[in-house]
Parts: sequence; structure tokens; C-alpha cells
Amino acid sequence: MIGLFAALVVLAFILAARGLKIVRPWQKGLIERLGRYQRTAGSGLSIIIPFMERMIKVDMREQVVDVPPQGVITKDNVVVEVDAVVYYEVTDPVKVSYNVANFYIAATKLAQTNLRNLIGDLALDESLTSREVINTKLREVLDEATDKWGTKVTRVELQRIEPPQDVTDAMHRQMKAERERRAMILEAEGHKQSAILKAEGEAEAIKKVADAEKYEKLTVAKGEAEAITTVYGAIHEGRPTNDLIAIKYLEALQGIADGKATKIFLPLETSGILGSIGGIAELLKEKAAPQRFEPTAGGEGTPQS
Repeated sequence: MIGLFAALVVLAFILAARGLKIVRPWQKGLIERLGRYQRTAGSGLSIIIPFMERMIKVDMREQVVDVPPQGVITKDNVVVEVDAVVYYEVTDPVKVSYNVANFYIAATKLAQTNLRNLIGDLALDESLTSREVINTKLREVLDEATDKWGTKVTRVELQRIEPPQDVTDAMHRQMKAERERRAMILEAEGHKQSAILKAEGEAEAIKKVADAEKYEKLTVAKGEAEAITTVYGAIHEGRPTNDLIAIKYLEALQGIADGKATKIFLPLETSGILGSIGGIAELLKEKAAPQRFEPTAGGEGTPQS
């Protein structure tokens, strides 16, 4: 009797273990009855019929497919090593369980094939600089292809694109030469701009100096013109006599003779003026001589020179 009870307890425990299933929050439970899909169980405790039903748990979290490295020939016949990672999440646990035998292998092979197609349409330089374009196109292709498998490809990232070592060395030399060329161009442009600015500065300085000299000459000429006008007006207002003009001329000649020069150049009319100096002197003597009076018959004297 005790043995029967113990057997019943063990059987009940086995039935409970096989009939009670716990589904985690990130899982979905697919329940099959006699090999046929019956229903989908959510997270929590689920009860199934032992020996008649079974549960397949599907992870609904986002997962990663690591695409292994492979050699790909570019459009310009350069072999590059390419690998990538594909991020996906399950949207339909029924499709991912029944429509594809091994989703991981299928997604890996699909990513490798489409990588070869995409990079094969690009030259080496384009493939190295178009990572974002390749990622977007590959994600669109994989997302469309895996839709019937009940998954969604969220993003694709290329890990590396490595050309052969000799091609890499040639690219490094090319980039170095290009940088040196740009540096030389920039240096030449700097010298050119410096020379232009220097020439413009010198031209501006010459212009300023010329303007200053012009202003100075105009100012001096204007002052001299005003002085001449003033002197000319004063002379005419004073009504000078020939005696005064002769005296001023003699004073001017005296000033010229007092100089240290050994040769003196006089105007052509100076000889005529010098010839008349004697006459001017006689005129001045007559004006300076005292007048004497001689008596006349009327008793008054008349001046005599």
C-alpha cells in the first residue's frame, strides 16, 4: 500500500513537472499537441497536457549574427576582406520556428551573398568610403528577405574592409603625396597673398606720400600766391616812385654781391639799368642840393639851383 502511494506521488510529480511550464518575460511559448501547433503562450505559468503537448520557447530579444570574414572582389578587381554583424529581432515566433530550419545559418549565408553583390558593384575607393551606404542597402535586402521568417533586421554594421597589404601601402603613399601637394599649394598661395598685400601696402604708402607732397606744394604755392598778391597790392597802394625802385634794385644787387659765389649771373637788362644808375645818382644829388636865392629887381629873390 505504501509503495503504491509512493508510486502515485512520483507519478504526480512527473506529471506536474511535464505539465507546468514557466515562460520568461522575453520569451514566447509555442504549444504543440500531437505534433501540431496549438497556441502561443505568453510569459508566466502555463499548463500543458503531459505526453500529449509540448512547449517550444522562442527568445524574443534582439540578437546578433556575426558574419565571418570573406574575400570579396571589387569592381576594379581588388580582393578585400569583409566581415559584418547583423542585428535582428523576432516578430513572429511561429514563422521563425516553422518557416526556417536554422535562422542563424540562413541569415549568415544571406548576408555573405549580398555583401559580395554590393561590394562587387563598387570600386575600392568607393567601398572604403561608402560604409553607411553599404550598411543601409544590406539591411534593406536582409529585412525584406527575412520577413517571411518572422524576423526584422534592425541594423547592419560592417566591421572591417581590408585591402591587400601592397594596395594599402600604395594608398598610403598616394595620400602622403596628396597631402604634400596640398601643403605646397597652400604655401604658394600664402606667399602669393603676402606679396600681393605687400605690393598693395607699398602702393598705398606711395599714394599717401604723393598726396602729402601734392598737398604741401599746393599749400606753399597758395601761400606764395597770396603773399605775392598782398605785396603787389601794397606796392600799388603805396604808389612807389622811380627813386624808390632804383634804391630797392641797388639793395638787391648788393645782396647778390655779398654772397660767396664766384660767379654772378645778372639779367640782360641789368647793363642798361647800371648805365642809368649814374643818371639816378645825379637826379638824387640835384634833389638833395640846397637852393640859393638871388635878388631880383623887385627886391625878392628867386631860387637858383
